[in-house]
Amino acid sequence: MSSSSKLWRIALVIPEAHAPAFAEAIGDHADAVSTFELEEHGDWLVEATVYGQPDEPRLNARVAVLAEAVGIPEPKLIVEELPLIDWVSHSYQGFPPIQAGRFFVHGSHHEGIVPAGSIPLLVDAATAFGTGEHGSTKGCLMALDRLARRMSLPRAGRGGALDMGCGSGILALAVTKRWRVPVTAVDIDPEAVRVTRVNAALNGVKARIRSQGGDGYHTAIVGKHKPYRLITANILARPLARMAPKLKRHLQRGGVAVLAGLLNRQERHVIQAHRTQGLHLVARIPVGEWTTLVVKRPKRKAVKG
Repeated sequence: MSSSSKLWRIALVIPEAHAPAFAEAIGDHADAVSTFELEEHGDWLVEATVYGQPDEPRLNARVAVLAEAVGIPEPKLIVEELPLIDWVSHSYQGFPPIQAGRFFVHGSHHEGIVPAGSIPLLVDAATAFGTGEHGSTKGCLMALDRLARRMSLPRAGRGGALDMGCGSGILALAVTKRWRVPVTAVDIDPEAVRVTRVNAALNGVKARIRSQGGDGYHTAIVGKHKPYRLITANILARPLARMAPKLKRHLQRGGVAVLAGLLNRQERHVIQAHRTQGLHLVARIPVGEWTTLVVKRPKRKAVKG
């Protein structure tokens, strides 16, 4: 294999405010670049991959100049060669079947049986987030399983379900398979919309999942089918808190929302943002370092004394 076909990783940790600038700086030397929150209102990881060994001295110089320009200490730059891996096989091996309540999540490589009484969800490891193994996704599936035991959803008209930030569509699949209702699935990432549609077809529920790209609650299809009796949103803590007023306006009285994508230490902030909108907490499901919250909109307006 030639040196130009080897994959290398470039990474550095930087304060949130400067992450976009550094992502652009190292992105000019890479094939793909991404940024991830490490600490709320704190540091972010800026990470890039490139085929062929990058010009490390030039990268260091560019990072040093940018750090001086924005007035921060020069961050440590990590440049390393990644091991050769069959990523498809690796993804499959790292994605064993998962049981979350009645839901049984598996990839197409699974050759075993589906446990009796389980609801199978066929989701392969893909470019869109969500295969069930992540704590936030598993928590959502567990929450949906518990809700299904005591809540019904209308199979026609308004009052159905919305999957906000659908990723791979796994939650939309779970909702439509458990309740047999239409689900509106929306994501800002076109790839997530594509993967959701593929997964809907693979699971035989293509006709029941309306998947479109758009900007959250501003997406036309979201407003067209409101208010919803059930909303799932597996995103991140700050977007969840920021979108709380819009969630309330799209949630039917007596309806519930399943919120995830937040670390255990972030739950108070998310709970308070929704409590301010008159929504109250009815369940919390911790899975490892992640917490899933279930909030409900009261059936009647609060009476002021």
